Amino acid sequence: MADKPSFWVSVAQIWAEYGPSFLRGAGMTMLIAVVSTAIGCIIGFAVGIVQTIPADRREQPVRYAVMRVVRFVLGVYVEVFRGTPMMVQAMFIYYGLAMLWGIYLPMLPAALVIVSINTGAYMAETVRGGVLSVDPGQTEGAKAIGMTHVQTMLHVVLPQALRNIMPQIGNNLIINIKDTCVLSVIGTVELFFTTNGVAGAEYTYFEAFTITMAIYFVLTFVCSRLLRLLENRMDGSASYDLATTDTLAHTSGLYSYHEPRPQAGRSDTREGR
Repeated sequence: MADKPSFWVSVAQIWAEYGPSFLRGAGMTMLIAVVSTAIGCIIGFAVGIVQTIPADRREQPVRYAVMRVVRFVLGVYVEVFRGTPMMVQAMFIYYGLAMLWGIYLPMLPAALVIVSINTGAYMAETVRGGVLSVDPGQTEGAKAIGMTHVQTMLHVVLPQALRNIMPQIGNNLIINIKDTCVLSVIGTVELFFTTNGVAGAEYTYFEAFTITMAIYFVLTFVCSRLLRLLENRMDGSASYDLATTDTLAHTSGLYSYHEPRPQAGRSDTREGR
């Protein structure tokens, strides 16, 4: 009876035979995670903007009533999708659409819809927290010059809030890379689904999932490093001069004057004229 190959030899054999399948699964995992995170961010920003629209009960009773209903609906959406597992959501949406409305989504669009909706619920609360972290004086100043609420959000508040919520956006991307494995319950051929097939065919679960664990780690580590570089890029240089046209800044010490360099071959002294 032939001896069973060692662990690392078995891993190498599985990779040599099924390596392209693992890479295709990893590619599908990254596609779903990146696209769904981007769509989820858009959903979260939209929900966050709507939730912060002001409405006075006395001066605008109709608008106030409409906003109460809209906020209630959005609140239900956020609480339901944050309070239930993504695996259950995948089964509910995929089979529910087919049973109730006769909508049979292909695997990839179904996966994108499920993960995007789930991410949007988390991003909505993240955006709300980021908006509240911006100094209220920014909003008051924008309204003082006649900007609408949407203009204030798009041009003043959200650009500042974006830097504050970038770590959470990156965290959601990392979570989505790992959580795409739950989509195997609806037959999405991503990395976890591929690994199950390989392990079942070769009866090498430990070796196959060792390869998968290494791939997941590489994907998440690379993404986290890239996001950290993006955050540093958004922070800008650590040393800079305040650029301003305010004349009061010239006398307050906030602006430093630089002596012009004399041009070569030119005498600027009065005695030389």
